[in-house]
Amino acid sequence: MEQGQIGVYMTGKNLAVITARGGSKRIPRKNIKIFCGKPIITYSIEAAIGSGVFDEVIVSTDDEEIKNIAIRYGAKVPFMRSEKTSNDYAMTYEVLLEVLEKYKKIDMEFEYLCCIYPTAPFIKKEILKTGIEIIKSCKADTVLPIVPFSFPPQRSFIIENDNVKFKYSENELVRSQDLETLYHDAGQFYYVNVKRFIETKRIIMDNVKPIILNDIEVQDIDNESDWKIAELKYQMMLDK
Repeated sequence: MEQGQIGVYMTGKNLAVITARGGSKRIPRKNIKIFCGKPIITYSIEAAIGSGVFDEVIVSTDDEEIKNIAIRYGAKVPFMRSEKTSNDYAMTYEVLLEVLEKYKKIDMEFEYLCCIYPTAPFIKKEILKTGIEIIKSCKADTVLPIVPFSFPPQRSFIIENDNVKFKYSENELVRSQDLETLYHDAGQFYYVNVKRFIETKRIIMDNVKPIILNDIEVQDIDNESDWKIAELKYQMMLDK
């Protein structure tokens, strides 16, 4: 069996899918851009393999260069992503459903799927272990890492007719520490119960459990400034 291919008629329980299409508008070749010495996607691959919890670790891509790098670092690329799930409008759930459908055709089905971002250099094998433990022990539909907003959105501004106004005027005189803590997606991974995911075609379902991270463990990377901040954070963590 060639490297990067699937074994036929295998059965597995846990599947890791790293979604990495070739097109990237704001940061060209973002998913394989060098981050602190190696392609950024390799951090996700190494964490997934190192966790030891997955029967299969694959990269879903439409790009030959990404495929070759993924295989070089130990992931499988058993099939290329279709044109339908490679365009700018394809949703993550559609990519994952396509992967599961292709596996089902060769008699491979899974209980749990972990969708991992290709640009998540802060992801660690330990948190992936924690995620699978939570989704199993809590019988959850979804498990995902989240992080508190660094500034409460309830105190945010809008610009209206060239004037700055509170978006939520009722919070104008409320102290920040008295406002409810709100969270956002950490942008690292999602665990889903495969059966429930196929039924609902949703990643964020009804029974969702969190893994709460702090700011230093998270960095959204959408532009070159984000990239530089992420590298500084990563280097700071290495220097500890």
